[in-house]
Amino acid sequence: MEVLEEAAVYAFRVMANFAAEVRSVLRAGTPIHGRLRDRLVALSLTTLGFDLVCGLLAYLFEHGQPNSQIRTFGSALFWTTTQLLTVSSSLSDPISVPGRILDVVMEAYAITVIGTLAAAVGAFLIKRGDQLDAAAGAARQAAHAADDG
Repeated sequence: MEVLEEAAVYAFRVMANFAAEVRSVLRAGTPIHGRLRDRLVALSLTTLGFDLVCGLLAYLFEHGQPNSQIRTFGSALFWTTTQLLTVSSSLSDPISVPGRILDVVMEAYAITVIGTLAAAVGAFLIKRGDQLDAAAGAARQAAHAADDG
């Protein structure tokens, strides 16, 4: 039973630390947290704008095509959003050549976004780890100095 309690305490501590880091990112608690927040906001806003432009283009390219399931701006936006999320949709692939080119461009963008997101989070984790290590080292040095004094 003691092992189970230790595991529960460990899991709670990990989740509490994670929640604190998320709060620090949202509040830009340190410059490192602020840089991650700024990158996430920039990536989100860029993707939202890209999605809207692609939705408009998909509508313009596809709405008049025979057998196209994209008939309204709403269905075009639904299709582009699911494509960017790399989920795909129940709508069939584009019929027109420009629509197909748009599809490929959106898939390339989605892959780029995933890579950029992974790089931003990876850089944050490395820098935050270095920051925490430095703080722990300073605390150890202060404790040793207090013991020596």
